[in-house]
Amino acid sequence: MNGSVQSDTSANKIESEKSPLLDERSTTDTNYQNGSPRRTGTGDQRQITSPSSSFRRPVQYYSINADSGSSYDDTTIAAVNRYKYYNKLTPNPNTHNAFVMPEHVVPNQFFIALPVEQTGEQSSVITIFSIWNTMLGTSLLSMPWAFGQAGFTLGLCLFILMAGITLYTSYRVMKSTEGFVSKGEVVEFSDVCAHYLGRPGEYLAVFFSLSAFLGAMIVYWVLMSNFLYNTVSFIHDITTEGLKDNDTHHGVMCPLNGIKSSSSSVSNKTHHHHTDSTYSEMWDQYNTVPFYLMVVLVPLIHIKSPTFFTKFNALGTISVVYLLIFISVKASQLGMHLDFNTSHSNHVFEAKSSFVAFTGTLSLAFYIHNAVVTIVRNQKYPENNGRDLTIAYICVTFTYMFVGIMFYSSFPFKKDCIQDNLLDNFLHTDTMAFVARLFLFMQMLTVFPLLVYIFRVQFMHSIFGKVFPSWKHVIALNMVLVGICLIFARFLPNIGEIISFTGAFCGLAYVFTLPCLVYMLSLKERGLLTKGIIALHAVLIVLGIGNFFGQILRQT
Repeated sequence: MNGSVQSDTSANKIESEKSPLLDERSTTDTNYQNGSPRRTGTGDQRQITSPSSSFRRPVQYYSINADSGSSYDDTTIAAVNRYKYYNKLTPNPNTHNAFVMPEHVVPNQFFIALPVEQTGEQSSVITIFSIWNTMLGTSLLSMPWAFGQAGFTLGLCLFILMAGITLYTSYRVMKSTEGFVSKGEVVEFSDVCAHYLGRPGEYLAVFFSLSAFLGAMIVYWVLMSNFLYNTVSFIHDITTEGLKDNDTHHGVMCPLNGIKSSSSSVSNKTHHHHTDSTYSEMWDQYNTVPFYLMVVLVPLIHIKSPTFFTKFNALGTISVVYLLIFISVKASQLGMHLDFNTSHSNHVFEAKSSFVAFTGTLSLAFYIHNAVVTIVRNQKYPENNGRDLTIAYICVTFTYMFVGIMFYSSFPFKKDCIQDNLLDNFLHTDTMAFVARLFLFMQMLTVFPLLVYIFRVQFMHSIFGKVFPSWKHVIALNMVLVGICLIFARFLPNIGEIISFTGAFCGLAYVFTLPCLVYMLSLKERGLLTKGIIALHAVLIVLGIGNFFGQILRQT
């Protein structure tokens, strides 16, 4: 703002009083001289040159000594003089440690009211539900299979252990940004990693975050191919053969030797055989259906704004609720089938050496670390974030345990027959399974473009500094992602293996290592790091390393 100056004396007074309030200046800013802004212009039309955009200058004021036609009361004059006094208390007012006028004593007339839309603040209930809804993903379908890989008793223990570890590390991620937010900055965990670990730490966080999204995209493409294939097969059989009653096992089957076949699948009862060879060749779960998906998904992932797809988030909640009802109904029909007598061929194992498949799956199932800061940012009462995060983890753990243990316990055949997609243990002619596949397919159809969009934004911004450098870059990246998904859907359509490896790989950094390192470095910075804390977090990091290499050893 400009003040009127009539003489050199008054100009000097204005110069001393017209320093911007609440200003944080750098000593290298050439627009400031002796703690005051440098003026440009001639005569009485003088203008303050704006400093660099990195400096905060929300308030300036007219000289109370100039004849500007405005009257000031004693309170205003006292406030301005107090500000001048604050500036005199520091030997170098150009430093960031200079005394600045506190906001609560700035006179009201120095503020300008801006029309800012009220964004609202979320309650604890919304925060808990958002975390629960975000964490429940494709791992839910693999939970019975993964639970069986650990054995019944060991699986129960690992459920509690992994839930506790991931809760603790996600809490550390959430708390790590609080110091930065209090300084007026909006940061993500990758920014915190950059602060403590430098640029390599930031790139490491971004890389493993992108890896989690890529793994999710691969699993989604495999599952959508599965659901689309079985949905169309259900409709085809209804139109050609009519709806038939399921066998005495309520549509549950045990695929022969664990082998999935697009043309036939065998249980204790005869499953489905396509007599139309042309139909079988054109509609194959692994050879053709994954490529048919491109017709729908490729145009969707090239939509520049994902706003349209966010309107279908409710489908995720509906799908989870229906899946819980579906498991409950089937379990009530089948009854419990748990035999711990080791002399029987279908006995239940207490523990198995392949338990690392379960820990890898749980690493991804409880993975909320790259989103927890964003979810709790608008919390109405931030002091409740730790409590709300704990409640959300309890709810998620209960949901996973319900699906995994309930289906595992009620499965009427040998437990090794449980597939990594629990819906593969149901005939495609089962009506309830058909509805579940249809719901999940529609949900994934709307979520997949969002996953590609988030991946693209993070990748492009990290490499090019822009979220949308050009259509050429976007199309090239999208085609690479689609190609990777097609390769897995065609040659390695085992979502259990993909989920466990992705969870262990991403969890090594984002769940076990980075939160622990950042926390220890922050304590060291404040002089609070102890040997006990180092030992505890070193154990967590070692567990993450063992979890990852366990996946490799299990395959060999």
